[in-house]
Amino acid sequence: MAARPDTELSSALSLEQLPTDPLLLILSFLDYRDLVSCCYLSQRLNQLSSHDPLWKRHCKKYWLISEEEKIRRNQSWKAIFTSIYSDLGRYIQYYATLKKAWDDLENYLGQWCPRMISSLKESAREEDLDAVEAQIHCKLPDDYRCSFRIHNGQKLVVPGLMGSMALSNHYRSEDLLDIDTAAGGFQQRLGLKQCLPLTFCIHTGLSQYMALESVEGRNKYEIFYQCPDQTARKPSAIVMFITGTSYLEWFTSYVNEVVTGGYPIIRDQIFRYVHDKKCVATTEDITVSVSTSFLPELSSVHPPHYFFTYRIRIEMSKDALPEKTCQLDSRYWRITNAKGDVDEVQGPGVVGEFPIIGPGKVYEYTSCTTFSTTSGYMEGYYTFHCLCYKERFFNVTIPRFHMVCPAFKATNPNGSAVDEDQDSTGNDDSRDRRRVLDFPAPSGCCSCHT
Repeated sequence: MAARPDTELSSALSLEQLPTDPLLLILSFLDYRDLVSCCYLSQRLNQLSSHDPLWKRHCKKYWLISEEEKIRRNQSWKAIFTSIYSDLGRYIQYYATLKKAWDDLENYLGQWCPRMISSLKESAREEDLDAVEAQIHCKLPDDYRCSFRIHNGQKLVVPGLMGSMALSNHYRSEDLLDIDTAAGGFQQRLGLKQCLPLTFCIHTGLSQYMALESVEGRNKYEIFYQCPDQTARKPSAIVMFITGTSYLEWFTSYVNEVVTGGYPIIRDQIFRYVHDKKCVATTEDITVSVSTSFLPELSSVHPPHYFFTYRIRIEMSKDALPEKTCQLDSRYWRITNAKGDVDEVQGPGVVGEFPIIGPGKVYEYTSCTTFSTTSGYMEGYYTFHCLCYKERFFNVTIPRFHMVCPAFKATNPNGSAVDEDQDSTGNDDSRDRRRVLDFPAPSGCCSCHT
């Protein structure tokens, strides 16, 4: 049999000659951009690429549209995709991730912190974001703009959406600023040039900033807490504790900690204690677990002074016998800084109390400590005595828990930055002078969410 001419072979393999069903199957694997491109190739591909079921996957993937939402809109899948794209198309690579984060957060708050829901603001308009860019003469990153098209931050209220922290004489609760308030706090002064505040605490004045340009040694879109460099000659010199490399990473990682129970809920507020699941020790029927937090507003790099707080949970198994009920008499701590210096602290009770622990009972308290190094760890034990057998004393292990401050860099007034060595303490060779302060846990603590 003679070979067919190339033109005949080409015609036989043309997509145009395929039956409708196989061709629709091929089109179902295309991304929305390629699907749109097919509309311009031929009349037949234009007709088939408008087949409505092809757009269902894209509506769900990029805009999180459910079957129920489609019925409510009373539109075809393609019409829905096109309509949303005309409004939010520039954010298509971020929208689904941020919308899911906001939805997950709202669902969680509705269950555990319902009063916080009412503080959330409706979405910002595209023209509002454009107006802010014109006002501050800087472009806002698209992931930030996308998030504010979903929720325009929150009202300046307590509690703040971005977490709280409380000690006996110190309270912090950070609000996520709406776009107008953030623009009002846009910085052009030395040390914070072209930095936009993301959060604000009305009690401490603390903010997390986002760098809109790569100036003064910052990376573009880096997010940080700022603290003054008290040893610098110029007051504009600051140190930045880095909390995120982009808005998307910063916001979604925080939401993930919240909705997975990583942060405890105390008095209808999100407290930013981090619990290491390995940081648990059980002695007989008593379990001790620890969560920790770094407080940038009470810390300093120059001079070195790093402030940490920790939350202790002491719990007796509900299956323990009633005669196992006991009372805490004293505590012992062994505290080691990054240079290997060791301090030992021993004293009666905790937070001035001598709690009694029985089957199924929980006792919690908060405490804090400072290091002159960027990291350190603590471990120790509590001494208890049995109430039924008062002559019986025993020790309960406190697991070793580490405290490490976030990555940071020092910026000088000339605009350059120096990444600091996290295990370095500069020229300070003096022994770490330590304070260990105990505070009772805030009342109303929700013990099942620690």
